[in-house]
Amino acid sequence: MARTEYYDDPDAPRPNRLVVAASAVVTDGAGRILLQRRTDNGLYALPGGTMDFGESLPGTAVREVREETGLDVEITGLVGTYTDPRHVIAYSDGEVRQQFNVCFTARAVSGELRISDESTDLRFVAPEEIAGLPMHHTQQLRIQHFLEQRATPYLG
Repeated sequence: MARTEYYDDPDAPRPNRLVVAASAVVTDGAGRILLQRRTDNGLYALPGGTMDFGESLPGTAVREVREETGLDVEITGLVGTYTDPRHVIAYSDGEVRQQFNVCFTARAVSGELRISDESTDLRFVAPEEIAGLPMHHTQQLRIQHFLEQRATPYLG
């Protein structure tokens, strides 16, 4: 299923769904950030996805990282909340979501990197190389907030 992201676009379709999601900034010992290249839009992104009934948001982040990357992670902190109504995600099946994501920090505790059916590439990337990757600016914003090592989480 294809996905198109809009931000502050007057021509964006009107949202018809609000979905709670979690993502994670997973780093390795060298301070590189784990990114996946999504199959649905071809852009790099942090691993993450939709919360299921019976899950907590941190549990969602742990499950999504495992499903999308093969790594088991431990949540270590909170980057922020990303709920800007100007960020709209449209899917080819007609679903149009208003963005709602809570982004955590995490560290890998076990597992091995493996590409899932949701990605075409998976790698740890040095922070200075991220700007050169095809990535939606809302993903870059989460990474920027992480790299700023804020005293308090971003609330937006």
